[in-house]
Amino acid sequence: MTRLHELHDAGQSVWLDFIRRDMLVSGELESLVADGVRGLTSNPTIFQQAIDTSTSYDDQISTVVADRPDAPTIGVFEELAVSDIRGAADVLAPVYHESDGGDGFVSLEVSPHLANDTEATIGEARRLWSWVDRPNLMIKVPATPAGIPAIETLIAAGLNINVTLLFALENYVEVARAYIRGLERATDPASVASVASFFVSRVDSKTDSALDKIGSPEALVLRGRAAVANARLAYGHYRDIFDGPEFAAALARGGRPQRVLWASTSTKNPEYPDVLYVDSLVGPNTVNTMPPATIDAFLDHGVVDPSALTTDLDEARETMAALGDVGVDIDEVIAELQEEGVVKFADSFDDLLATLARKVEALR
Repeated sequence: MTRLHELHDAGQSVWLDFIRRDMLVSGELESLVADGVRGLTSNPTIFQQAIDTSTSYDDQISTVVADRPDAPTIGVFEELAVSDIRGAADVLAPVYHESDGGDGFVSLEVSPHLANDTEATIGEARRLWSWVDRPNLMIKVPATPAGIPAIETLIAAGLNINVTLLFALENYVEVARAYIRGLERATDPASVASVASFFVSRVDSKTDSALDKIGSPEALVLRGRAAVANARLAYGHYRDIFDGPEFAAALARGGRPQRVLWASTSTKNPEYPDVLYVDSLVGPNTVNTMPPATIDAFLDHGVVDPSALTTDLDEARETMAALGDVGVDIDEVIAELQEEGVVKFADSFDDLLATLARKVEALR
């Protein structure tokens, strides 16, 4: 038993927020699964770092370029990504089957440049779903205004969806209801799974910056508290929706609750504990996706408190109210975070393609 197994006993699954070809061929991912990792997420930044720092992709890049000399860079990337995602999905297949389709997922993101185009997002998600051809794939779709109807349509079509780029509580309620509407339209709701990915540490980073500018003792004492408070309130909404009458009809047809996933859980401020966004966010039917360093830290000195998410909800509300009292408009902060997130995702995707283009030219 590791601390990751203890988290699972408390109702929380740990997913690895990382992928690289050599960890698939070396058996490293299998070892992490044995330690208690139950899923995996990817994004353009992770792939960019993997391709830039590893030679394990070189043979496949050379093969793709030789077979298709005019292949666009994005086409080369998709060949690499689909190979990695399939490999990771196969390693996690035993978790998927053991959990009866409730866990063991691997996430692949639609192009972030489509975040404001509903129909293009739907088409891209369907294409990637068919190409990867693994039942434990999750397609990542952002919770933008254009993404909400795409989520409903894709859930209704039977695709597993990881809803990403969530910050606002109101936005989360929209996502949860889109998921429920999709399940109500689905032929087989029991075969569909979804997570709603709340970004955590970025809330503290941006809120702390605003508090530092204010500089008063009343403001500074609130540093490092907004992210956990926001997450705990989000989990309160999760329980209201999925334990209540809104979900009853879908539940009766075999539908699963859409789990809340905590993303961006590595601690950015060195003044804070390195497992702050793990210890504080343990709760039933949740997921925490962690980079390798955070997993290592939690394995070494994390604390599993099964009631961490369900206690101190009044304190969470008081924290949000106190932010307003000292002059921080938390709604404005969160709106900026989502707007910036779309841009950052697109910029990361462009950086990935630029890195791959340089490697392609070097290998030619």
